[in-house]
Amino acid sequence: MITKNQIKLIRSLGLKKNRIKHNLFIAEGEKIVDELLDSNLTLFHLFSTNDTYDLKENYTIIKNQELKQISKLKTPNKVVGLFKIPKPVNIDFSKNIIALEEINDPGNLGTIIRLSNWFGIRDIICSENSVDCFNPKTIQASMGSISRVNVTYQSFDDLFANKKYNLIAADIKGKNIKDYNFNKNQIIFFGSESNGFSDNLSQKITEKITIPRYNKNIDSLNVANSVAIVLSELKHKTTGK
Repeated sequence: MITKNQIKLIRSLGLKKNRIKHNLFIAEGEKIVDELLDSNLTLFHLFSTNDTYDLKENYTIIKNQELKQISKLKTPNKVVGLFKIPKPVNIDFSKNIIALEEINDPGNLGTIIRLSNWFGIRDIICSENSVDCFNPKTIQASMGSISRVNVTYQSFDDLFANKKYNLIAADIKGKNIKDYNFNKNQIIFFGSESNGFSDNLSQKITEKITIPRYNKNIDSLNVANSVAIVLSELKHKTTGK
């Protein structure tokens, strides 16, 4: 049986300050929870409406009504897992990296994490004012990929201070991506969903690429869609596949 204190804790994890305080995040649904259980992440506690999980501890079987009390989904899906927030590992600057400025939509960030996993990108660097990668909506959208992609938050000034980094940006005024030859160690910047890049960032990145537009009636793409197209082109040109 779930306790009142456990319900209070789970509900509190919707807020970033409480996730930081308890060093925990919430994941829901069998597919996502199963992927996280099969990863290097540390389980704190599992709540499920069935007894299919072979766990001897940190496991509570609950009723459907109790699941509704702790779920953040409109249609709760059998299981809620609390996992410890992992410490970021060192960024591998010898490989391609995605950098995101002021990404505010948690669903977009989760989708980008999943796309990065799909295309073999290990590292994502987010500006410090971007949405938290352990936001419940981000976790749901990442579909378990949060355990395989290293998301780091830092000031971009550090990246610009190091002259050896190869920086490019996806921008509407850039060079046609079809005519661009990617390298295998570039940091590729994507801007906010609504405002694009800040003036400071736009001025510092001189090399820019764009996805060709075939209809002038549309002015922009969703940032996650842009990431998907750019990564597909990047992988094709750097691997020949």
